Amino acid sequence: MFIVKLSGGERVEYTVQQLAKLAGITSRTLRYYDEIGLLKPARVNDSGYRIYGPKEVDRLQQILFYRELGVDLETIKQMITSLSFDDVQALKQHREKLLAERRRLEALIANVEKTILAKEGRIIMSDKEKFEAFKQQLIDENERKYGKEIREKYGEGQVNKSNEKIKNMTQAQYEEATKLGEEVLRVLHEAFLTGDPAGELAQKAADLHRQWLSYFWNHYSKEAHAGLAQMYVDDERFKAYYDQQQSGMAEFLREAIFIYTGKK
Repeated sequence: MFIVKLSGGERVEYTVQQLAKLAGITSRTLRYYDEIGLLKPARVNDSGYRIYGPKEVDRLQQILFYRELGVDLETIKQMITSLSFDDVQALKQHREKLLAERRRLEALIANVEKTILAKEGRIIMSDKEKFEAFKQQLIDENERKYGKEIREKYGEGQVNKSNEKIKNMTQAQYEEATKLGEEVLRVLHEAFLTGDPAGELAQKAADLHRQWLSYFWNHYSKEAHAGLAQMYVDDERFKAYYDQQQSGMAEFLREAIFIYTGKK
């Protein structure tokens, strides 16, 4: 370990091996981060060793936070090298995501514990209770991925009502919604191959999509349906979901829904 005396006190610096050991990663990982410009050392000493200081330690912590949340390296690089990057705000966002994950795990653990007690004959577990954790997981995942966007677009009240509707779903309704979502994708793909968003298959896909929304929305409107279809194209995450079978399906669905709702 290298200690460098500064006017403000002491600063600890690390070699690649020392920092890798401290962070619980491999030296190869640190060297790779250097190669791709994600985490450069503070300096290289006369012996050719990469030396990392406090700034680099903090950045590595941020990188590992994002990796833990499943963010790819290229996206991490774009975020933390941006001039507008706010490390305090980033930490607050990390905290919220981790708290959401903790709530999800606690709900699943509680559900498993109840199930064990029910299997042992010590309690009676209703069908609704058996699936509460899975529905909460669906809500939490949706909030994690799209919460900010949908709340800005539809408002806190509407999103909260939608979440409450999901919580009150019976298991049969939950299974129906899941099957209907799969049917939307199947029919949409068939319609996409026709190339006609106004055609019978495309309009069937749009109608199935409306039926699917009814399981999650407290109130349906053509304006909101068309707005959601536009979001499917504007937001890369939604776009990637609908384009996973074939590129262009998100735009095709938007056009079909625009025609279906008469909002084009």
